[in-house]
Amino acid sequence: MANRRIILAAGGTGGHMFPAQALAVEMRRRDWETALVTDARGLALAKDFPADPIETVNAATISPRNPFKSAIGAVRIAQGVARARKIARQLDPAAVVGFGGYPAFPALAAAGSAPIIIHEQNAVLGRVNRVFANRAAAVASGFKRLERIGKKAAPNWTITGNPVRKPILEARATPYAAPEENGRIHLLILGGSLGARILSEITPRAIARLPEALRARLSVVQQTREDALEAALRVYAEAGVEADCRPFFDDVGARLAAAHLVIGRAGASTVTELAVVGRPSILIPLGIATDDHQTLNAAALADAGAADVISEQAFDSQRLASLLAERLSQPVDLARRAAAAKTAGRPDATEALADLVERIAAPRVG
Repeated sequence: MANRRIILAAGGTGGHMFPAQALAVEMRRRDWETALVTDARGLALAKDFPADPIETVNAATISPRNPFKSAIGAVRIAQGVARARKIARQLDPAAVVGFGGYPAFPALAAAGSAPIIIHEQNAVLGRVNRVFANRAAAVASGFKRLERIGKKAAPNWTITGNPVRKPILEARATPYAAPEENGRIHLLILGGSLGARILSEITPRAIARLPEALRARLSVVQQTREDALEAALRVYAEAGVEADCRPFFDDVGARLAAAHLVIGRAGASTVTELAVVGRPSILIPLGIATDDHQTLNAAALADAGAADVISEQAFDSQRLASLLAERLSQPVDLARRAAAAKTAGRPDATEALADLVERIAAPRVG
């Protein structure tokens, strides 16, 4: 009997879970069975995840700077691997596909004879993916650049792009329309609810610095930390700027489609979605990101002429206000940047990754 089942290993954050979910949808469309092995945080994001079963295992981050936590983490990981081995024996998958992060570790470690495929969303191979890169049948990446891949794993590296959700693909169909003279300008600011205090606080102050005539044209949608929400709304109200600030938006695709300019972090999901939809941006990479991977992610759009990048150290309200005034006064340049972003997008990433999985899993089929 043909074995058309794969295990997807992902968890922790949406950056890992959403590409896994997109792949699961496509594999189901191709008549594959999908199972998900995740952690408690991943389970919270798996409401619409097309997988049966969905299993949780223990996982933990190992911190060399804290031996006590590392010891506890090692025990949790050992427990997770033991549980994942039991799951793998029961399911006998044709392949195990890992999407990085510590929650993927147990399932990858327990793959047994099943081939491993790892997908790296960022421009730097993450720590867990580095552990398994040398034994992986394939290493897929979201960007053309992949640091820390290593010589042994490099021959098995292929660029698929990052799978995105259906609403983002639908937003790609909306052409970019540059701001009309004296017309409304739609600004979208993302990243506020996941620790981007710097965006929540500095961006409203920067916009308040803009000339009054420009402020009067702005329509701002900002993802804002809960604890910064009241202050942000007050700054916008005092500056006479129309603003919709919330901790979370569940219609990011539609918001991207409507945006004339986007300000945000440079996580893999954000950069990928900007490229797929085709929108100009100002990116502020997270300064403490492991291996500075957000700066390398942002380079994909900056090198294409689609984004400005400001380091966290250089990011202040005056710098941002100056750049906003320059960009928003040049609608033709905004349209050029939007077109440049779109050329960097890979809307077929899900299909490309699914093709790769089928090629690797094929010997176990039929």
